[in-house]
Amino acid sequence: MGLLVEKLLASGAGGLYLSGVNETTSTLIDLALAEDIGPGDVTSNYFVPEDREAVGKVIVKADGVVAGVEIAEEVFRRVDGETRVEVLHESGTEVRKRTYVMELRGKARSLLTAERVALNFMQRLSGIATKTREFVNLVEGTGARILDPRKTTPGWRALEKGAVLAGGGTNHRMGLYDRAMVKDNHLVAEGGIEALREAIERLRREQPGVEIELEADRLDQVEAFLKLEGVDYILLDNMDNAALREAVAMRGERGENGPMLEASGGVNLSTVAEIAKTGVDFISVGALTHSAVALDISLEFLEL
Repeated sequence: MGLLVEKLLASGAGGLYLSGVNETTSTLIDLALAEDIGPGDVTSNYFVPEDREAVGKVIVKADGVVAGVEIAEEVFRRVDGETRVEVLHESGTEVRKRTYVMELRGKARSLLTAERVALNFMQRLSGIATKTREFVNLVEGTGARILDPRKTTPGWRALEKGAVLAGGGTNHRMGLYDRAMVKDNHLVAEGGIEALREAIERLRREQPGVEIELEADRLDQVEAFLKLEGVDYILLDNMDNAALREAVAMRGERGENGPMLEASGGVNLSTVAEIAKTGVDFISVGALTHSAVALDISLEFLEL
C-alpha cells in the first residue's frame, strides 16, 4: 500500500479496490496520485463543500477506441472507496464522439481530486488503442498481425501493451528476458553462422521456454537463418516489398517448425497495407506507442 493511500485511508477516504490491478499498475497509480495531490487538493478542499454529492460522466470527445477504463475506475475508487462507478463501455470498445464511457456518483471533492489522474491514464492508453486499431483495420484480410516493440514509456510497458491488445494488435516480447532477439549489433562478434548455431542450441538447452528471433537486413542472411534449427522468428529489417515477398517465398509454406516472418522499418499508415500483402506474418510498428496522440476525454458533471 502506498503512503498516499495510507493517508487517504487515515482521513476516512474508504477501502481499496484492487481487483484487476497488478502490483506495477498499483504503484503507478500511487505515484500519479502523490504527484498530483501532494499534501492535499487545496482547490476542492476550500471551494467545494465537504458534503456536496455529485454525478459525473466520463465522455469521449473524439472517435476512437477506449482503453485504460479499469485503471481510471481504480483511481476514482482509490481516492474515495465510497465512490460508485458504473462502466458503460469497457476497454477495447470502439466509440463515437460524445460517447459516455463511465458514470460516477459520490462526493464532489473526491471526483474532482481523482479526475486528472484518471483521465491521464485513459487518454494516453486510449490514444494507443486508437492508433493500433487504425493499423489493424488497414491489414485486415491479409493474415498479417500488428506488433508493438519495446518503445514504451518507462514503467508503463504493461499498460501500453494492454492498450495495443485493446486496439486489436499483438504483443511482441515484454522485455529482454522472454525472447532472444539477435540483431546486427549482437552479430558483430567473430564466429559466424556456426557460433550462432551453438548459441541457439545452448539457449534451447538452458532456457527452453525462451523464443528466438534473428534479425536479417539482407536476403542471403534470410537464406542462412532458414537453415538453422530452433529459430522461431526472422525479423526482416528495412527491406522493400520486393525483398519481403522474396523472403516469404524462400520460407515457403510455414511448416510446424518453420520460423515466422516479421517486417520492420518504414511502417506507417500509408505503407502498412502493401507490406501486409507481401505475406509476412507480423508487422512491427513503433508508432503505436511512441507516437500515439492522446484521445480527447473529459469529465462532465451532471449535478454539483
